[in-house]
Amino acid sequence: MMKTLFRMSVLAALLPLATQAAEYTQVDVKQSAINFSYQQMGVSMDGKFNEFTSTLKFDPAKPAEGKAVFDVALASIDAGSSEANDEVSKTEWFNTAAFPQAHFESGAIKALGDNQFEVSGKLTIKGKTIDVVVPSTFKEEAGKGIFAGSFTIRRGDFAIGEGSWSTFDIVANDIQVKFTITANPQ
Repeated sequence: MMKTLFRMSVLAALLPLATQAAEYTQVDVKQSAINFSYQQMGVSMDGKFNEFTSTLKFDPAKPAEGKAVFDVALASIDAGSSEANDEVSKTEWFNTAAFPQAHFESGAIKALGDNQFEVSGKLTIKGKTIDVVVPSTFKEEAGKGIFAGSFTIRRGDFAIGEGSWSTFDIVANDIQVKFTITANPQ
């Protein structure tokens, strides 16, 4: 009887530790996606980036202590065709020879309630760095942390589309970036 009571009290003491949120640090790139959409001649177009690396530290119980860094290989773009992929790698667009990566680094993560977060940070593309705010949701599912969200950038701010492409009559200025990031706990 004493042994059973002792075991139950130990389990009861450990229960709060077992239910604490995990810290997510390992991004599962194969289960994650970075997509984008835009308008070209009034038609919606979609694409994605196939390669990125990241450093992540996120505990939903302590979001303000979190950190996220992403480096996206711009040459890994899938804009719908090999011709389009070749075109956007050129100097006028991403200039992947000189600027192979887009870089995002969070500065602050703010909890908004109901699994909603606001991640502010700096986004660098083609050597130009802009402050961005990224609304994001977070949920824990099957032992993984899943982040999802979207935000809009203006391609003109980063000189994506120079020369005759610097106007927005054919390709719109607004590019919506959508992501789903799946991470494993530490």
